[in-house]
Amino acid sequence: MGHNMQIMFCILLQCLLLCQVLAIGKVIFAVNSGGQAHTDENGIRYNEDTLSTGIVSDYGRNMQISRVRPEDMILYQTERYHDETFGYDIPLKEDGRYVLILKFCEVYFAASMQKVFNVRMNGQHNIVTDLDIYNKVGRGTAHDEIIPFSVSKGKLTVKGEASTIGSSLSVEFVKGIYDNPKINAIVVMKGTEDDVPKLPPIPGKEDNLDSFDDDEDEDDDERTEERKQNIKIPSNIPSGPKTVDPYSSNESSLLFPILIAIGLFIPSLFCLCRL
Repeated sequence: MGHNMQIMFCILLQCLLLCQVLAIGKVIFAVNSGGQAHTDENGIRYNEDTLSTGIVSDYGRNMQISRVRPEDMILYQTERYHDETFGYDIPLKEDGRYVLILKFCEVYFAASMQKVFNVRMNGQHNIVTDLDIYNKVGRGTAHDEIIPFSVSKGKLTVKGEASTIGSSLSVEFVKGIYDNPKINAIVVMKGTEDDVPKLPPIPGKEDNLDSFDDDEDEDDDERTEERKQNIKIPSNIPSGPKTVDPYSSNESSLLFPILIAIGLFIPSLFCLCRL
């Protein structure tokens, strides 16, 4: 009886895992940039990166990546970068709603404003602007950018903008003034944002990644306000020598002229009496 229960439990667990895999959208394109083929915990099969443009790197292989299981760290440890703009052409054969998932991890720099770049779709839509991975999540932490878009009758629509599209979608990583653009892994699936497996919350953060940027902005505002409050400027600091107020009442200053007048009046009166 106990053995049968274990078998039933294993079957139930496998069914649950299968349902989880089936819950994601239909994968159209997936590449482990700069790395080998890999199948992640959600059943997404990433192909080996065969792009000829740019430079591949596995510098992050020596780093533990947070927010992902050890088996899937490879998706964030290898990367492709270039000292100028580069990108992928992704075949799209039919109309529908799609989601682009861009996977990033900062494995080299340990400060913000060291690597900042844009991501452009279809040659004209800036879908990610001024991406600073370290500023987003820090070093050695997985970060996904999720971009929903749709294709209908030769027209691409993304972030409220539209353009003409052919049989393939271009995704470019645009060179900026701060170091080189990069990508760790890229996925296109058919469906909506709800069909995309999400990364767990950032360690130490109660909220999810969607609210992380807002929290960072609020923290920056709070720190700025604290600095302003800590710099206390007294309101009574003199800006020069103290000046006597001509309109202030001072009894001693009024009495002095009276005494002088009396002193002059008495001798004058004495002289008049003698005459």
